[in-house]
Amino acid sequence: MGHASEGPEGDAVTIVLFHSMYGLRPAVHAAADRLRAAGHEVHVPDLYDGRTTTDAEEGMRIKDEIGKDELLRRAVTAAAPLSDRGLVYAGFSLGGSVAQNLALGDERCRGLLLLHGTSDIADDAATDIPVQLHVADPDPFEPDDWLNAWYLRMRKAGADVEVHRYRGAGHLYTDPELPDYDAEAAERTWAIALDFLREL
Repeated sequence: MGHASEGPEGDAVTIVLFHSMYGLRPAVHAAADRLRAAGHEVHVPDLYDGRTTTDAEEGMRIKDEIGKDELLRRAVTAAAPLSDRGLVYAGFSLGGSVAQNLALGDERCRGLLLLHGTSDIADDAATDIPVQLHVADPDPFEPDDWLNAWYLRMRKAGADVEVHRYRGAGHLYTDPELPDYDAEAAERTWAIALDFLREL
């Protein structure tokens, strides 16, 4: 007998949730606990080897020091042992970019949940996964021109895309310990995201 999260039957899914450029902070664990409380199995890889910060410049410095290729390598190493379950990839900001890269390269992927971040899409990308993006409106890191192009390219790749925008929220508005935090937007985001996961 397998667990419900191992196959398409049942409502539970296995989620790999990637942290933002601030590292694997308490808000990421709190988000994972919220998803677990809804019945999902959640893995939260630490791409920064234990380093965390609440300072944006320091977060950028750590991210650049490790480098994009190494961050992706660490993410793949964390997700690969689980991928035969049909993963849902999810992430915050930088972690959303990482999650998108992995999801588009995993033919067993069941869904992609992006919080505050996207990534570029190869011209030949092809996927039929459901994708849900939650983003501040406006967001200095995800400007309108970029988001419009991202949406069109995701649709062209074959994804079923939903975009939810939160007017007046800060960029990383789901983290209670950061200045961007917006409690109302965060609660709306989680309610919509949990519905999305329930339907996968």
